[in-house]
Amino acid sequence: MIKRYSRKELTDIWSEENKYKIWLEVEIAAAEAMEKLGQIPKGVSATVRKKAKINVKRIHQIESQVKHDVIAFLTSITEKAGIKARYLHQGMTSSDVLDTSFNIQLVQSGKIILKDLDNLLRVIKKQARKYKFTPCMGRSHGIHAEPITFGLKLASFYEEFKRNRKRLVNAIDEVSTCAISGAVGTFANINPSVEKHVAKKLKLKVEPISTQIIPRDRHAFYFSVLGIIAGSIERVATEIRHLQRTEVYELQEYFSKNQKGSSAMPHKKNPILSENLTGLSRVVRSAVIPALENIALWHERDISHSSVERNIGPDANITTDFSLVRLANILDNMVVYPKKMIKNLNITKGLIFSQELMLELTRTGLSREKSYKIVQSYAKKCFAENLDLSYVIQSDKYIMNNISQKKLKAIFSYSKHFKNINLIFRRVFK
Repeated sequence: MIKRYSRKELTDIWSEENKYKIWLEVEIAAAEAMEKLGQIPKGVSATVRKKAKINVKRIHQIESQVKHDVIAFLTSITEKAGIKARYLHQGMTSSDVLDTSFNIQLVQSGKIILKDLDNLLRVIKKQARKYKFTPCMGRSHGIHAEPITFGLKLASFYEEFKRNRKRLVNAIDEVSTCAISGAVGTFANINPSVEKHVAKKLKLKVEPISTQIIPRDRHAFYFSVLGIIAGSIERVATEIRHLQRTEVYELQEYFSKNQKGSSAMPHKKNPILSENLTGLSRVVRSAVIPALENIALWHERDISHSSVERNIGPDANITTDFSLVRLANILDNMVVYPKKMIKNLNITKGLIFSQELMLELTRTGLSREKSYKIVQSYAKKCFAENLDLSYVIQSDKYIMNNISQKKLKAIFSYSKHFKNINLIFRRVFK
């Protein structure tokens, strides 16, 4: 990803330097196991660890000649570590190094993204509690429906990201495997105990069966979870963008003192951060289909997945991390306008209480169909003539004779809509 949408914590993980460092750790761990088995001379792993240096430029120079990245890497290490390095990679194949290392990068990234989710959850929880009973309009199809609270809206985001956190924990576990099984995964030229040692040393699990590569359904699951997280990010970003529209303006992204909204129009305050997140979410989700298509490879392996993963590995993880940090910042610093929320609640002049009026009519003995028809006819009149529903129904003798003034007052109030907010909050914030 470009620097504009990247954080150093993640770009460091996906740097060439870090990748080759992990490759070296895999090779050294395998050499340690082979020494214990007496397959290679003692001291190889210690010598390599002491003398080997990662030289990215040199590796690339060698690769330009040999056209093979792992061979170029091993050659570069041998140049620095000396003749003992010739014992590295005994009985191993490139995928043993590449796949195990790729999984380590995914785990490293996933753990940072977990921290991002924890921080986001903390921010949402704080804001949800702050605005727990702040009335605002609940909308369906973009149309005013019935009252909710802004805190309740935020609580729904919190619960969704709780699920995302659980999914990511499972996805990290899914890719926390190690394969050191040699060509076509039969251990023909390497002892399975080497794999076990490497897995333990690098805090991974042994891949039960690899076909020279680690099965790509594991990676498809991981990237699918990132795609779901991106969808949740966009859901919040889209809500912010809608609520900041001039006609609504119930909240806005923080706008700093010297910030400019438009090169042409000085009055503009645009939800640019949320718009960025909408776009970045598309980038993350675009990695899901290629990851799924990587599952089906030819026979025991091919490398059609490799070019895909070299792109989506860094891009999807770096973008997810950046997006979560940005979203937490937006929500932590957003400006909320409770008075405008109340104003918007009253735009339809009581029509948002139509369901309660209809239900009360059914309690007087009318059928639901009849009650619905009566209330809908008055709602249409209110819409057409910009009238208040509570005023219009005053002329209906049946309603006035069968529903008390006390009951009507209760119908046209917010209290019923908020009576179970505490219950919902207890469910969410256990």
